[in-house]
Amino acid sequence: MLKRAQLESVQTFMDHPAQAGLPLHARIQRAVRQLIIDRSMTAGRPLPSSRTLARSLGVSRDTVETAYAQLHAEGFIERRVGSGSFVCELTELGLKRGVLRPSARRTSTGGASQARLSRRGAAMAQAGSAREPFTSLAFSSGAPETRLFPFAQWERLHRQVLREEGAKALAHGDPQGDPRLRQAIADYLNLERGARATADRVLVLTSTQQALTLCAQVLMDPGDGVFIEDPAYSGASRAFEAAGLKRLPIRVDHQGLRTDDILAAPTSARAAFVTPSHQFPTGRTLSLERRLALIQWAGQADAWIIEDDYDSEFHYTGRPTACVQGLDPHDRTLYLGTFTKSLFPGLRLAYLVLPQTLVEPMVAARSLMDGHTASIAQLTLARFIEDGRFGTYVRTMRGVYAERLEALDAAIKASLGHVATLDRPAGGLQAPCFLINGHAEAETLVQARRAGVHLIGLSSLHADGRGRPGWLMGFAASTPQEIQAAVGRLAGLFPA
Repeated sequence: MLKRAQLESVQTFMDHPAQAGLPLHARIQRAVRQLIIDRSMTAGRPLPSSRTLARSLGVSRDTVETAYAQLHAEGFIERRVGSGSFVCELTELGLKRGVLRPSARRTSTGGASQARLSRRGAAMAQAGSAREPFTSLAFSSGAPETRLFPFAQWERLHRQVLREEGAKALAHGDPQGDPRLRQAIADYLNLERGARATADRVLVLTSTQQALTLCAQVLMDPGDGVFIEDPAYSGASRAFEAAGLKRLPIRVDHQGLRTDDILAAPTSARAAFVTPSHQFPTGRTLSLERRLALIQWAGQADAWIIEDDYDSEFHYTGRPTACVQGLDPHDRTLYLGTFTKSLFPGLRLAYLVLPQTLVEPMVAARSLMDGHTASIAQLTLARFIEDGRFGTYVRTMRGVYAERLEALDAAIKASLGHVATLDRPAGGLQAPCFLINGHAEAETLVQARRAGVHLIGLSSLHADGRGRPGWLMGFAASTPQEIQAAVGRLAGLFPA
């Protein structure tokens, strides 16, 4: 029979929040099992009858019977006809040697000691710890507006895919991506971005981060150098750090990446990461002269250019400059794009346009990473692009976002002009805002978060953490009224 203390232990275990999602019989089974593992119940000891335990715990007899049946199946108890249930002799499982008992290395708070990781695993864990959460707070960077998305159109296309493709849409897909979507992406990029893309060179992925990880691990070895903009997109910095690469920061000015600094040490790196359309986070556009210099360097140094064109659809002053990939006669550029910002984050679709020599190794590496991308979403998106709906939606949102950038600029000038000044970009979904009059960046970030406003510090995006203090402010996901209200909350923190 269970002693009173043991019954209390069972009840306490059952009531623990961690067990709340489990059915009653599973909670009872786990509680009794833990008593056995802890050696609170020794081998040969009889368990109370199912009727008795059910009465003590206030549950049905069937519930306890189910728990006992599972314990018997797992080998923790034996059931003797006419005699009842007994704790098994578990020497062969190592219980007497403590194999199943909680490790003595656990901390006093019950948590496990730090796991031993590989060098790459440790680098990945360290890099990932700096990940900014994707939030719906005001001014979250890179967040698009989703409330205006044409759900009805998307739903019709989704149903059309299921009707036309049937069971084929539920099967494993091509690791390179659905051919129809790859063709749609290639056609769109050639028309809108001046790319030189063909369907056989497009690799469909789930995210920008996956693309960067592939590039880092397939193109370079640990210890190799990679030129990266300074300041830079933190996701790229983390991907390169996790791959064990040596980041070589290259300063950015009003014309974008300073290619003279690359040409001064051309063999120092195997690749260069750039955001030429809207440099992240400054919003600067890489000049044509520097684009050509970068291309010349890659061709002569047998190096790679990783071009992240993350939000070039949203350009508010004239047409965006042709992408580097379309200008590169040496075929050394990997062009990276995503639908996370142009459509919605939950779509989880991105792509790489690859040099021909990299298609086969990249597809093979991707197939090892996660096999393939979900077919139904790809087929739906392909139709969305082919029917012209994607282009129409992008044009509509370009106007919406331009209006919201205007609203942000006006609100800051009216309410926060004594604190910060907006450095208005030519495009994109976020804008840098520099602090003035001696305001400290770290302190303002803490205050803003308390007011329900999510700002990224500009200093943290610099290699040495010493950039000009300020904020990166996402404006795309908020209406002009919401922007004005959020800026008002910020202004309340900094009285004039």
